[in-house]
Amino acid sequence: MDFFKRANELNDDTVENRRYFHTNAEVGLNMPKAKKYVMDKLKEYGIDSQECGHGVTATIGNGGKVLLLRADMDALPMPEESGLPFACPTKTEAHTCGHDFHAAMLLTAARMLKEVEGELKGTVKLMFQPAEETFEGGKDMVSAGILENPKVDASLSFHVGPGGTPGGYFYNNTGTMMASCDGFRITVKGKGAHGAYPHLSVDPINVAVHIHTALQELIARESNPADFSTLTIGHFEAGTAFNIIPDTAVMEGSIRTTSKEGRKLLVSRMKEVAEMTAKTFHAEATVEMLSEVPPLICDKEFINEILKYMDELSCPDKFAIPGIESSGSDDYAEITDRVPSAYMFLAAGFPDKEPGQSHNPTVVFNEGVLPFGASALAHCAYRWLSDHR
Repeated sequence: MDFFKRANELNDDTVENRRYFHTNAEVGLNMPKAKKYVMDKLKEYGIDSQECGHGVTATIGNGGKVLLLRADMDALPMPEESGLPFACPTKTEAHTCGHDFHAAMLLTAARMLKEVEGELKGTVKLMFQPAEETFEGGKDMVSAGILENPKVDASLSFHVGPGGTPGGYFYNNTGTMMASCDGFRITVKGKGAHGAYPHLSVDPINVAVHIHTALQELIARESNPADFSTLTIGHFEAGTAFNIIPDTAVMEGSIRTTSKEGRKLLVSRMKEVAEMTAKTFHAEATVEMLSEVPPLICDKEFINEILKYMDELSCPDKFAIPGIESSGSDDYAEITDRVPSAYMFLAAGFPDKEPGQSHNPTVVFNEGVLPFGASALAHCAYRWLSDHR
């Protein structure tokens, strides 16, 4: 089958699916509308599916090697200002990262693979994942057994981006593609007092400020300059009035790095610095991890095979951009950390207008990427199973 040609024939259905997810945007682990829609569509295509954790899985094929195709499908908790007629009406959820595209492309890829199921030299396993934005969905589905029964041998996932025109694909086959993300919450427990009598307090705001300053030195003086690393505090909350020293202060932030060794060092030292700095001021600091996502590193041998299959696609506008490194994170790393995997960005911009930026309420992605993404998923799966029968 010419999967690109077939994907174009099915594109009206792919667009309809994408727009359903977009209008009915859901966030987090619990996505009842998306889950039901995916399972109903797969049934329509002749594919039996089941829940896996808070997501959906299904298989297509005939035993043998197993290739996992993954698509996340959650939105972000924010308003949409795209002006699209099918925009999410809630004003509290929006598909501003393109996960609606991912789910729609995987549905069409599954439909095409089902059409050629008798020719498959192995098994394709589908993974429709919730809660990528909160870094919960990958762990949830791994814990529920997505990589077992049947055991997964390799995996592939795409992510659309608003830069470049459809046909473009961006990859890294030499090093880390996306950074780790260890989110944390530091709660500083002090002793409250009247603002006029600070000597009777253990001021948690003062302690938290010292912790914040000390944490910056981990990047400046302890992380390897050859590695990309950030330590960012994005939330700092304490107190209720100008003349009251509160009991507690809370800081939340994230550590991101492209190095597994650097990640281990920075997370360990963040905890030590927070706890020991607090002790210096007679306070107590407790650290809670909000996310623990490893760096996303593609398997070199596997991604080079996928690149060969991408080059075979009949799309006349395709072009490849190597060496992509992103300071962002994706919990698909929960999969890449366990099985040989490939991950690429697909261009979903416009030739004649600025689409905006991901995670911005005004962003618009180009639906012209849908047949390219769907056909790439199906073709790469078909070809890899043929080569690894």
